[in-house]
Amino acid sequence: MALSPAHRWGQVIGEVLEAAVLPLLRQFAENHGLYLDQKGERPSRKGLKCTWTDSNGNAHDLDFVLERGGTPKKMGTPVAFIEVAWRRYTKHSRNKAQEIQGAIMPLAETYRQAAPFKGVILGGVFTLGALKQMRSLGFAVLYFPYEMIVGVFRRFGIDASSEENTPDAEFRKKVRAYQVLPGARRSALGQELVRSARQEVSRFIDALTGTVSRRIERVLVLPLHGALEELGTIDDAIAFIQGYDAPDTRRPVQRYEIQIQYSNRDRIEGRFADKHGAIEFLGTYRQTGSA
Repeated sequence: MALSPAHRWGQVIGEVLEAAVLPLLRQFAENHGLYLDQKGERPSRKGLKCTWTDSNGNAHDLDFVLERGGTPKKMGTPVAFIEVAWRRYTKHSRNKAQEIQGAIMPLAETYRQAAPFKGVILGGVFTLGALKQMRSLGFAVLYFPYEMIVGVFRRFGIDASSEENTPDAEFRKKVRAYQVLPGARRSALGQELVRSARQEVSRFIDALTGTVSRRIERVLVLPLHGALEELGTIDDAIAFIQGYDAPDTRRPVQRYEIQIQYSNRDRIEGRFADKHGAIEFLGTYRQTGSA
């Protein structure tokens, strides 16, 4: 079924937003030793979509995923899920926000031991309520307002404005105007978008950097019957658990409660019935280089 000209124009703007931030994310991945997953061929997964599956077996198609330890042939540990979206009218903005949440939140829960970054790059018209809702759930939001996007397109000779009564012929004209734009001009358009929102872009990248570059500040271990122990490193926490035999209590340990606190205030918690489970949990952070 053919797309309506209005829908196709919305796709064009969405593609422009993705292309605008792609160089930033590629450079970020290179700087931090990460793999950037995106739409396209990758031997380690089927199809061309950037698809990740949650713990309930539900597949979610995303725009970008940053991975630690990933390669074209090997899926890594996701450290950031990032979605891009364009909406022209406020009546659609909250639904789109909920759609993004429905894709990323289950994945963030599935990979909660990695405490991944949740990011969204929005363009067009989104209500303050929709933006607040995203931020309240821990999303970093990079927002390109409608007026900014229209202004940047105008500088490249394209009228990107539209209303609900805009004729299909006008949308076709907009699509053609973009399609005939030389590749270098398309790249320059994306760069101009990023420059126009440089403060917002900087805050978004800073938030992403905070997650990816965070360091463990302390590890709290609480044997259920004992006093809270505060350790400085993963190795110290493992050594404490290995040597803990509760000599001063008549009751055995019921469970170990562990909290890992990061430099960017992220926290990861776990509860384990025995030493083996607690040590295995902590070991994953030592092995992945998160400590």
